[in-house]
Amino acid sequence: FALYFLSHIPITALIDLQPLLPAGIAPRALTDLLQQYATSFRDPMMLQPPEWFKAFIYCEAFLQLPFFPVAAYAFLKGGCRWIRTPAIIYSTHVATTLFAILAHILFHDFSKSEHVGPQSLRERLVLLSIYLPYLLIPLLLLFTMLCNPHYKHVEKRKRK
Repeated sequence: FALYFLSHIPITALIDLQPLLPAGIAPRALTDLLQQYATSFRDPMMLQPPEWFKAFIYCEAFLQLPFFPVAAYAFLKGGCRWIRTPAIIYSTHVATTLFAILAHILFHDFSKSEHVGPQSLRERLVLLSIYLPYLLIPLLLLFTMLCNPHYKHVEKRKRK
């Protein structure tokens, strides 16, 4: 989990948040990287996000990004039971947003998009495979926080 959260920091800061920035703010190399990704994987949501997707990006910026270093620390250090509740909140939030994103990828008519979107089932599945780990890892995190005895145990503090 530590690697997941550590890797998410630069991905979010350098790539995912670009649709929220005014044009010309992000360095050319990063905008080119986003453009290449969106073209290669036919992901028009990253170039011209629908309003609901933009709302998810704002959540990523202001709720998830501050949590990433905290979670990375907790999982790198190990034994941090206090991460249980924040991890449950994070994982349920992300899983909920990913269900909407995956449904959009599978069922939306991208033929009317300004940027090229997936048209065939194969193209939709390729794009789905990019987003799927961001559903599966939070679900694994949720399962771990709910079922692992280490995280379920609550320490009682001694009163003085």
